[in-house]
Amino acid sequence: MTDMRKPDGTHRVAITGVGALSPAGVGVAALMEAVNEGRSCIAPIMRFDTEGFAATLGAEIPSFDALACGLTKKEARRFAPFVQYAIVAADEAMAHAGLDMEKEDATRIACVWGSGIGGLHEFETGCATLRERGPKKVSPLFIPTMIENMAAGNLSIRYGLKGDCISIVTACATGSHCVGEAYRLIRHGYADAALAGGSEESISPVCLAGFGNLGALCASEDPAHSACPFDADRSGFVAGEGAGALVLESFEHALARGAHIIAEVAGFGSTGDAYHMTAPEPSGEGAVRAMRAALAEGGFTPEDLGHLNAHGTSTKANDAMEAAALVSLCGEGTQVPVTSVKGTVGHMLGAAGAIEAIVCAYSVADGIVSPTAGTRAVDPACPVNVVTGTCLHTGDQAVALSNSLGFGGHNASLALAPFRG
Repeated sequence: MTDMRKPDGTHRVAITGVGALSPAGVGVAALMEAVNEGRSCIAPIMRFDTEGFAATLGAEIPSFDALACGLTKKEARRFAPFVQYAIVAADEAMAHAGLDMEKEDATRIACVWGSGIGGLHEFETGCATLRERGPKKVSPLFIPTMIENMAAGNLSIRYGLKGDCISIVTACATGSHCVGEAYRLIRHGYADAALAGGSEESISPVCLAGFGNLGALCASEDPAHSACPFDADRSGFVAGEGAGALVLESFEHALARGAHIIAEVAGFGSTGDAYHMTAPEPSGEGAVRAMRAALAEGGFTPEDLGHLNAHGTSTKANDAMEAAALVSLCGEGTQVPVTSVKGTVGHMLGAAGAIEAIVCAYSVADGIVSPTAGTRAVDPACPVNVVTGTCLHTGDQAVALSNSLGFGGHNASLALAPFRG
């Protein structure tokens, strides 16, 4: 008989549905195929002229068509791209979970969704209209179209989710924090289920200019070796876009309705560096605390760790810090397999943690670790076991960690375990 509770009496939490819109295309199947093949979805940016920008490569959603993805003409016209992306991923996740809202107590179903930046396209358009045509010509829907919480708001309206409706912004840790907060709501009995995730429309002129002038972007013109986490040649991240969605439920709720459980969210760690606005604390002390907390909450130790789905942005400072953090957690010479999906889909900012949680969930469920696309020679300054080339078949993993780290010193770590009943 399945134990529905943790030893402390709180609820165990299951992942029962997932959805994705990524540079690999529409759907989780497209994402997992690209990730497991170690295939890069990075290419020259086509959306606008990149002449004069520090970086010219991006991981754009290929030929995105909102109408073909199930949105109405009104939704395609009115909603910002990051909201449209959220809807596409969430529609898949809700359908995958088989959650029938007509049979649910809607007040017990939460929505926790974030975006690192929100409606950049609307912001750029609104500013141009104000400058060129004056204040009376700015759209009356400018604010509700642009603001970051509108993905969570519109998702809750779409599905009738009347529990907690929360939007979290922690830069590149947003997606993981949203999944972690949804887990906590369910674990402590505030909700029976939740839709959680993140979305981003980060490939825009102002975003590319800002990150480029900050020195954060890879300036390479070789798509196959641009985003290359932990590689000796890494020089910055490649901007990606899209959305990742997960349906989480208490074990009681999931099993009572006969839901298929993909994996268990066994623990969550969240810490702050209190160090610097953009730079990670070099020793990784904050990340270590987050990882330890996530493992301990699930009843695991570092010796149980099957693999790490790293934040792995392909920046010099981040990758070195995250490698140092894993060594601190597991010891010198650790052979814990490490992967990063950012060589495949770029850095999806506020959506990254949700996308990576999906990949990590299937990794523990299937006993494999996907390769890190783009990485050829691991930097000696990153003394960890980065999986490259092809999938590593590990067999049963007790637990894995999915890390996200954001500007401002935000650290999030999700502990995901296979469903064992």
